[in-house]
Amino acid sequence: MSELEFRLYSGAAVRPAAILHRAPHRRMDLIFIDDLRLSTLIGVYPRERTVPQTIELSLQIGTSTAEAGVSDDLGDTIDYASVVERLRHELETKHFSLLERLAEHVAAVLLADFGAKWVRVSIAKLGMMNGVRRVGVVIERGTKQG
Repeated sequence: MSELEFRLYSGAAVRPAAILHRAPHRRMDLIFIDDLRLSTLIGVYPRERTVPQTIELSLQIGTSTAEAGVSDDLGDTIDYASVVERLRHELETKHFSLLERLAEHVAAVLLADFGAKWVRVSIAKLGMMNGVRRVGVVIERGTKQG
C-alpha cells in the first residue's frame, strides 16, 4: 500500500500536492480515446484515393495526470477534445496510402505536439473485405517510464 493509499485509508489528512512533489518519479497515467470514427482518404487503390472511408481510431496516451488531479486545471493535462479536433483536421486535409503511415503520423503528433510520453495507436478500416469486420494496425511509440 502506498503512503497516499495508507493515509487515505486511515483517514489522515493528506495534501496531495505535498505527496506529488515528494515522489521520486511520476507514474504513467493513461488518457484514452476509444472508437473514434473518422472519414478520410486512405489506401493504395485508385478507388481509395477518391472515395472517403470510415476508419476507427483508438488511442492510449501516456502522461502524468497527477498535476491536473491536484489543480483541477485542464492546462495541466492533455485535452482529449483538442486531440480529437486536431486529428479530425489532419484526416480531412491529408492522404495516407497505408494505415501504418497514418498510425506513425498520429503517434508523432501526440508525442511532439501534445507532450505525450508514450502512445498506443490502433487504427482500423471497417468492412474492407467480405466476412471481415475490421483490418488494422496497432503501434506503440515513446517510453512508458514516467
